[in-house]
Amino acid sequence: MGQFLHSKSFFVHLVLIFCFLGAPRVYASESSLTLDYYTSTCPTVFDVVRKEMECAVTSDPRNAAFIVRLHFHDCFIQGCDGSILLDDTFTLKGEKTATTNIHSLKGFELIDKIKNIAESDCPGIVSCADILTIAARDAVILVGGPYWDVPVGRKDSVTASFELANTNLPTPDESLLSIMSKFLYQGLSVTDMVALSGAHTIGMARCPSFRSRIYGDFGSTSIKNPISESYLNNLKSICPPIRGGKSNISALDYVTPYLFDNSYYQLLLNGEGLLNSDQEMYSSIFGIETRELVNKYAADPLAFFQQFSDSMVKMGNIINSETLINGDVRKNCRFVNT
Repeated sequence: MGQFLHSKSFFVHLVLIFCFLGAPRVYASESSLTLDYYTSTCPTVFDVVRKEMECAVTSDPRNAAFIVRLHFHDCFIQGCDGSILLDDTFTLKGEKTATTNIHSLKGFELIDKIKNIAESDCPGIVSCADILTIAARDAVILVGGPYWDVPVGRKDSVTASFELANTNLPTPDESLLSIMSKFLYQGLSVTDMVALSGAHTIGMARCPSFRSRIYGDFGSTSIKNPISESYLNNLKSICPPIRGGKSNISALDYVTPYLFDNSYYQLLLNGEGLLNSDQEMYSSIFGIETRELVNKYAADPLAFFQQFSDSMVKMGNIINSETLINGDVRKNCRFVNT
């Protein structure tokens, strides 16, 4: 009976959050995207992206996480339409300065560089949205992750949404139910959510993103051993409890921070997830399904790689329906064409 009540409470909670967000305006669809979209118009684009990403990740492995995060934030706001790349102008309020983005997004210059080369090779052909999507795939491969084919043919939006950037994106201290609702809103499943969260096997987080976690329930979720205690003490040394340290960072996966593997899930099993939102997938009382998936991916890296690949394609296929009507191919990813 208790389990039924938990299930009923879970369902009601999800419905309420989903109603708050409103009906989805974008959805996962692959009808307008193909693998051969640029075969005749810009056959070099995949090679161009790969070469520039190789240089960037070799120079600084953090560039891999920067680009993957950019792609994720782009798709979750109003579909994978390159809107995250737009700068503020007198007539357009971009998404870069939203609370969820302002201190967490980097890699814009790298996308600019790739776009400039693509424009030189194939003027007016390759969208910024496609460049970012291809670059995210290559970023994962270059740090040891899986390969997947990238459907292309996206158009760049002529709008951005500062408001949706502040409401659609998951935040570090958000509850499991709320984050699940945000994935469902995008047409992504709980399985997609757990697999895509595995991107946190690379990348860094700023002190304000994990302060509440390390001074909250970290001690109660983590295994009591010298390694875990040393890790927590180190986190507290760079992130004070009240003020200061806002620019200090820590790896989301302190075991293999620059390698795309399943270590992230093993940390969750040990109760050592850096963000509250990550650890909730294993420790929350509502995490029956998510806990099973965390266990699965922690034990089977191939299963994680396969699902991550599938979920990245699915997320990359979230379409901003407006771009089907008035989408464009920007000459400069930072500005709408005039």
